[in-house]
Amino acid sequence: MAKQRRGRNVNGILVLDKPAGESSNRSLQRVKRLFDASKAGHTGSLDPLATGVLPLCFGEATKISQFLLDADKRYRTTIKLGIKTASGDSQSEVLETREVNLVRKQVEDSLELFRGEIRQIPSMYSALKHQGVPLYKLARKGEEVERKERVVSVYSLQLLDFRDDEIDLEVHCSKGTYIRMIADDLGDQLGVGGHVTALRRLQSGPFTLAQAVTMEQLEATVEGNDPEILDQFLMAADFAVEHLEKVDLPTVTADFVRQGQAVIARGLPTSGSVRLYDSGQFIGIGKILDDGRVTPVRLMKTD
Repeated sequence: MAKQRRGRNVNGILVLDKPAGESSNRSLQRVKRLFDASKAGHTGSLDPLATGVLPLCFGEATKISQFLLDADKRYRTTIKLGIKTASGDSQSEVLETREVNLVRKQVEDSLELFRGEIRQIPSMYSALKHQGVPLYKLARKGEEVERKERVVSVYSLQLLDFRDDEIDLEVHCSKGTYIRMIADDLGDQLGVGGHVTALRRLQSGPFTLAQAVTMEQLEATVEGNDPEILDQFLMAADFAVEHLEKVDLPTVTADFVRQGQAVIARGLPTSGSVRLYDSGQFIGIGKILDDGRVTPVRLMKTD
């Protein structure tokens, strides 16, 4: 007997203002239940400590979640100087405490070292996996494994406020940048140690806090109503890839693309990925081949 599908067929992207104190997956599961959705996924974890922009993809939108995983991010963070922790944030044990006697210029000068391309060694308290096991689970058991150094880009790093032993920063960075490691490394550079006490994601790719809804808003809206009422908060999947060039295909050509075939069409760019449409309907992501044709990479199921 065929397995019965659970939940509604929901499609689109919800920008959640993730609450503090819970994992991204916990937030995802709560929202998925509120929507009674059959399929959903998040687009890159935020630490339990962190709040802010967490795009959640439902149904067909999960097919383009990788574009959001690869997107640039923007954060605001508070760093406590004088205290070094095992994880680089306030969620683990204190390793060292030092007196802080710094002036603003010392912090400004040190921040210059963290702009542009920088190298980071991921924390043992990250969600990266070693032999299928998240590093943070190993760290909690007192285990440590070798981690490969990675190069990330910090496009801007602004000192918003300086308060003796506490600073506020705004960071615009590439995917894979660990703000906790910037705090830890900055503290070491200043000779006093440091860790993140607050972290808020302001932007992920094209999504900002202005588009985000809170868990409380969702719960208040759905209370006493059918889950369908929450669909008003969903954004179209192609909003996530608006930075890609748009290509409108004739229906006949689009039908070949839906069959997985590469096609030639008018107005194609010379290279890169593109958004594909048929009569104004988003049908997926394509890639320009060396011979000038466009081939489907991710196709959306359409009515």
